[in-house]
Amino acid sequence: GSGDGQGQILQRFPEKDWEDNPFPQGIELFCQPSGWQLFPERNPPTFFVAVLTDINSERHYCACFTFWEAVESPQPQSHARNGEGEEEEEEEEASSPVQPAQLFAPKSLVLVSRLDHAEVFRNSLGLIYTIYVDGLSVSLENVIGNLLTCTIPITGGAQ
Repeated sequence: GSGDGQGQILQRFPEKDWEDNPFPQGIELFCQPSGWQLFPERNPPTFFVAVLTDINSERHYCACFTFWEAVESPQPQSHARNGEGEEEEEEEEASSPVQPAQLFAPKSLVLVSRLDHAEVFRNSLGLIYTIYVDGLSVSLENVIGNLLTCTIPITGGAQ
């Protein structure tokens, strides 16, 4: 077709909404404001932060890191001819299909926060991207848990 598609949420943390911080509906539309399109070449990763304001006028900072992945090509197409005396050629051509060009689709990592720390968001999403691209055998849940966990020592207590 035209290469246009719809975004789809593949994974989210937390898996269920928190009462005081619900999951932003339509976030997949927000990640690709120009639409989800396939491209013939891999684009460089992009990062942006935008502010969404909820019904209570509370700000939610949405950091979006988008990168491009190769997608499976559709069924190979063959060029068959019509005409008599060309049966051998038809069989030969059918066995050597024309491969469509490689296509690349956007994939986005999104971090939503009430805090405005763009550089921290960029670094965190960059780390998740690197783990994903390098295929490291690290649990994504553990990585996110470590990024979001902060231990504050008690004053005068043990380190």
